[in-house]
Amino acid sequence: MIDLFAANATAYLQFESLGLDPVALNLGFFTLKWYSLAYLAGILVGYWYLLKLIAQPGAPMARRHADDMIFYATLGIIIGGRLAYVVFYQPAILANPADIFKLWNGGMSFHGGVIGVTCGILYLARKEGLHWLRVHDYVACCVPFGLFFGRLANFVNGELWGKATDVPWAIVFPTGGPNPRHPSQLYEAVLEGPVLFAILAWLFWKTAARYQPGKLVGTFLLGYGLARFFVEFFREADAQLMEFAQQTGLHMGQWLTIPMIVGGLYLIATASGRRVRIEPTAGSASVG
Repeated sequence: MIDLFAANATAYLQFESLGLDPVALNLGFFTLKWYSLAYLAGILVGYWYLLKLIAQPGAPMARRHADDMIFYATLGIIIGGRLAYVVFYQPAILANPADIFKLWNGGMSFHGGVIGVTCGILYLARKEGLHWLRVHDYVACCVPFGLFFGRLANFVNGELWGKATDVPWAIVFPTGGPNPRHPSQLYEAVLEGPVLFAILAWLFWKTAARYQPGKLVGTFLLGYGLARFFVEFFREADAQLMEFAQQTGLHMGQWLTIPMIVGGLYLIATASGRRVRIEPTAGSASVG
């Protein structure tokens, strides 16, 4: 069947014909890639949206806390994302520890980024006396922006493509051999970006979810976990983890989402029991 796909590959969209270039700006002495811009855009747009959220009554933090949160979140994304990628996806890098710092070569794990951001939130909450779970709720609502831009950057890079397929929208990627493949990066971009954002936005703006600590971040963990678990069935496993996927029946990304799904379900199920009267950051009237 795969050979049949390859034989008819010319009938499918060729990635090169899209005219996409991983490099957004090349000045010779300085190169800026779309992947870097995706991280920057995710952080900046997420920060803008966070300010919109905390402007509502009953916010768990003030503007100055949000400013600090962006700094800690950025550190968490970079450090946690890189270390988790090395440990779970490319442990061979540990043979030469200096390569861990070569972020320009690519290699980040979202699961590690989540852990890193969580550590940043815990530190900020402890330092400033904030309700860490409610802060986490608000931050979780902003994450889909970064996920969306990041997956689009994966597509522009022509990386992390899907399995061979004969669906009409399949694409032949330069590094994916002659077979047309699922553009799984776009599947993830839509599910982890606009779809997940819409669900969280509806819960925040149209329900009392933000007054039930853990409900929003639980919904995020569950939604992302399910989306990632589902799309991995259409995504090709990383080359160095192909044997692992064959032996266990699931990709590494799917195994790592299982704790997120379980944790998300727990937080959602127990959120109503944590509901308390919320005092606004500024003012005297109680809300919620």
